[in-house]
Amino acid sequence: MALVELRNAEKDYTLGDTVIHALRGVTLSVEKGELLSVVGPSGCGKTTLLNMMGCIDSPTRGSVQFSGFDIAAASDGALADIRLRRIGFIFQTFNLVPVLTVRENVELPMVIARVPASRRGKVADSLIDAVGLTSYRKHRPGELSGGQRQRVAIARALVNHPDVVIADEPTANLDSQTGDEVLQIIKNLNQQEGVTFIFSTHNPEILKYATRLIRLKDGRLESAGRRGDA
Repeated sequence: MALVELRNAEKDYTLGDTVIHALRGVTLSVEKGELLSVVGPSGCGKTTLLNMMGCIDSPTRGSVQFSGFDIAAASDGALADIRLRRIGFIFQTFNLVPVLTVRENVELPMVIARVPASRRGKVADSLIDAVGLTSYRKHRPGELSGGQRQRVAIARALVNHPDVVIADEPTANLDSQTGDEVLQIIKNLNQQEGVTFIFSTHNPEILKYATRLIRLKDGRLESAGRRGDA
């Protein structure tokens, strides 16, 4: 069974008298362990596609399934639980809590999921080590560089051992060198831990890292070639 599967998925948005066709008949499967990149020009539907894969939005027509679960038929509570426990999110603006330390930011999804405090610290510290921030546990986001903050966001996305991590332009606000470092961390976690990643990007260096690349144009899937080990 595919981890995420879209069948003729379409998404429309209404702005006044105008209907925007953000996605048009997208059929796509994502298997466990993939490192999938979604590329295409601005406005092509990348964020809409990621939002549906992340159970944030539902299709107007067609279907989207997460591990066989039809998201259009699910209650808001069931979708919220899936997002909390089975999906990790990485945002281009980091979305860290300024008053919390690195460790507290990483622990936050576990607090919401009511993971016991005795376990939270061990899990958070392990992931902070994995993204190379061992000596920054007590720092706050304002004391970190952009690349370091994105590493915190990666660690936070992984704390509840999600089935998939979804990242919308995770290197957009980083310089090219730092962006490559972040992508290398993602690739290492994908290869060593088997974490499934789905992300959109404009970074041309992504061909070094993705195992599969899909292209969108005007809401349509243009290609979905598999690269094997990149």
